[in-house]
Amino acid sequence: MKTYRNVIGWLLSLYLAYEFALSSIGNLTAKPKNIASFHTFGYPLWFMFLTGAIELLCALLVLVPRFAAYGAALIVCVMLGAIFSHATHAQYDKISWPATLAICALILALVRAPRWSPAVHA
Repeated sequence: MKTYRNVIGWLLSLYLAYEFALSSIGNLTAKPKNIASFHTFGYPLWFMFLTGAIELLCALLVLVPRFAAYGAALIVCVMLGAIFSHATHAQYDKISWPATLAICALILALVRAPRWSPAVHA
């Protein structure tokens, strides 16, 4: 059971790190597509750079097993923001991707969550 958790954890970590590293590059390099997207939602340009930095932080955190659950939780927050932005602008066809990433991050958070032991905390 522990081996499966480890394999699932690494596969999800690598996948999410890849996706969020790519996304952060698009935001941090101010690609025209990303600028247009943030403009459509009515967000200021600085918010795109902040989002890119947070996405890069997420990509790095999920690669460190000790911090992967925290990175995954941060990914869920970012994806909830993306889902909210798409939903409030009636872009329902674009919600499935952030929802998929959020679900993957939730699974990773469960797999990598620190284990509580009563003997340690007594």
